[in-house]
Amino acid sequence: MLLTWISPPPCYLHEKCSSFPNSQLTCFTKRKRISSLGVSRINANSKSDNPEPYASSSESQSNTSFLSVLCPLLKLFSGSDPSQDRNNLVEVATSSLSTLARLPWGSRSIYESLHDPVIAAKDPPMRLRLFEFEACPFCRRVREAMAELDLSVEVYPCPKGSIRHREIVKQLGGKEQYPFLLDPNNGVSMYESGDIVKYLFQKYGQRSPSIGLLESTLFTGWVPTILRAGRGMSLWDKARKDPPPKALELFSYENNPYARIVREALCELELPYILHNVGKGSIRSNLLLQISGSKEVPYLVDPNTDTKLGDYEKILSYLFQTYSTLA
Repeated sequence: MLLTWISPPPCYLHEKCSSFPNSQLTCFTKRKRISSLGVSRINANSKSDNPEPYASSSESQSNTSFLSVLCPLLKLFSGSDPSQDRNNLVEVATSSLSTLARLPWGSRSIYESLHDPVIAAKDPPMRLRLFEFEACPFCRRVREAMAELDLSVEVYPCPKGSIRHREIVKQLGGKEQYPFLLDPNNGVSMYESGDIVKYLFQKYGQRSPSIGLLESTLFTGWVPTILRAGRGMSLWDKARKDPPPKALELFSYENNPYARIVREALCELELPYILHNVGKGSIRSNLLLQISGSKEVPYLVDPNTDTKLGDYEKILSYLFQTYSTLA
């Protein structure tokens, strides 16, 4: 049985969370924000908390400035309407090259070599929430870590021109910066991808991040962004303004070339979804097999229309037709 959206209880962030569709975000009654300086900020309702500080990943001003210049250029070159027919050979070729650039990260679970991965890899009681956009190399770094840790997470895409999720990040965290992580299990919210990756591996992997995962982003993390010409970066101008009542669910893993194309579309439509990571060795492989009859990704489940699709081209067509203002 598929996981469902968590209903939010009343709390001090109720007003800030009112922009969310029903049952899409659990607010925190006690919330810690771990800043890039390693200083924890605790809500006044909290009596005592001493979270371990995390060193900054130093995502420098220069990288942020470079991304702000690169994104408009890529949007200019990509130009085409994402809902229109595409050259599938080019789509798959550029996405496959992007996959090669990021090997081996985000392709397999770190638990695949264990004798009992089911015991080792268990989702936390409440799913983590990630605010990001697909084309961002620093967001990609966090998604790669989540794939390796075999986590199911709630993803709230924040494309350029976002009408919902970017404002929520600003309200909850104080600024528009991505990625932004909420962990309701520990009452923590965090910016800075390097800090987030270290936090995830410590809390949910009991180990250090995979070798090269953090360092490689500065060298090859930009390659998918450039090769994909800014796909998954900006809000489609014909995307519906209101989110669906229920979250879509996507079985995927970060470095799969076909799943990447689907995640780009979900971002361009600003559709929140539950991401079920099923990299090599994932404990969810059998669940995917049970639901779809195959272990192939991507696989999309839309409870709003009772639709299940497993071919990336069919998924793209379905998403842009169903969640367009013209539908």
